[in-house]
Amino acid sequence: MNWTCARTLDLAPAAAVFAGGPVLELLETVGMTTPPRQPEPIVLGNDTSLETVLAAWHTATVRLEQTHETLRSEVRRLTQELKVKNRELARKNRLADLGQMASHIAHEVRNNLVPVTLYLSLLRRRIASDAEGLRILDKIASGFADLDATVNDLLHFTSDRDPHRQVFSAAKLIDDLLVSLAPQFAAQAIHAVNEVAPDQMILADYDMIRRAVLNLVLNAVDAMPDGGVLRLSAKPGRHEFALQVSDSGVGLSEDALRRAFEPFFTTKPGGTGLGLAIVYRIAEVHGGRVAAAGGPDGGAVFTLTLPRTAQDNAA
Repeated sequence: MNWTCARTLDLAPAAAVFAGGPVLELLETVGMTTPPRQPEPIVLGNDTSLETVLAAWHTATVRLEQTHETLRSEVRRLTQELKVKNRELARKNRLADLGQMASHIAHEVRNNLVPVTLYLSLLRRRIASDAEGLRILDKIASGFADLDATVNDLLHFTSDRDPHRQVFSAAKLIDDLLVSLAPQFAAQAIHAVNEVAPDQMILADYDMIRRAVLNLVLNAVDAMPDGGVLRLSAKPGRHEFALQVSDSGVGLSEDALRRAFEPFFTTKPGGTGLGLAIVYRIAEVHGGRVAAAGGPDGGAVFTLTLPRTAQDNAA
């Protein structure tokens, strides 16, 4: 007779014979050995009637059915969590393999770009008086510049270094970034607004976060070819710091929102599909996360969330 199981299922002692060890083991597996309530058990004596025994049997059966359903729900939940973890693991394995290949290719391409760039510079000097030749050369140089940018993206994507954390002002980082991009904003009629308070300090790798914010801003700029509003704001919390980058562009489809951070996924002609993947990697190495959503008034909103630490809060 399993008295522990009887207490767990709120069974009377005489009904405990119907609840054996396997049930208790399952309960212990899912952490349910502490019952939510403890009603008075039905006490059966030698003179107990058959009707009382049957009632106890029925009570035990009902409670076992309830426990069984609870266990089934718990198993379903754990199975779903396992599926999610397996997908995440598979994604990380694919990224690791892809990263090794991309790193090798990027280094090889960069090694060959250096002499080509030098030869282009020498050629420019030789045809300095040939306007048509210089125009063609500018197009060639532009193509190589785009290729170099792609190589840089690959190298950033495959970088596996730990962040060098320091305390800095999020608002100042954004101000400096917006100033450097002012000519591009003016050319595309984009109004950039920094709503991050000057006293918002974060503890992170400055260069990595600058790269992440730059990629989010450039992504927003690409979404507004005919002009619009770029807004950067912060939602500081006790344990997290969330930076939002929103645009007034056309927004993203459900498929694009779901796949936004997949490497090499892009909706832009000529895009590498690595900009947002790099943001994802930077958030990940900081123990944070990044998410994409549709804006309340259209456009898209990207939220980069970083965890706070005791040092960060003290700052």
